[in-house]
Amino acid sequence: MTQDHPLSDAHRSEIIQMALSDHVSFADIEAQYGLKEKKVKALMRDSLKPGSYKAWRKRVRDFGTRRASYK
Repeated sequence: MTQDHPLSDAHRSEIIQMALSDHVSFADIEAQYGLKEKKVKALMRDSLKPGSYKAWRKRVRDFGTRRASYK
């Protein structure tokens, strides 16, 4: 999905759920929706409360250093 094709509310919700999941990588989200990691992070920043976004980013960073296949 690009700027030419805005995301529906249902797709936004699905992407947020996928991003919050510890079992779905950014590559999986890109394969399904065409959104690169940077766009997913921007979507999460716009959709989550600031504290929730910071906690999510910390979790993604921490898991990323422990598992190569993680986000």
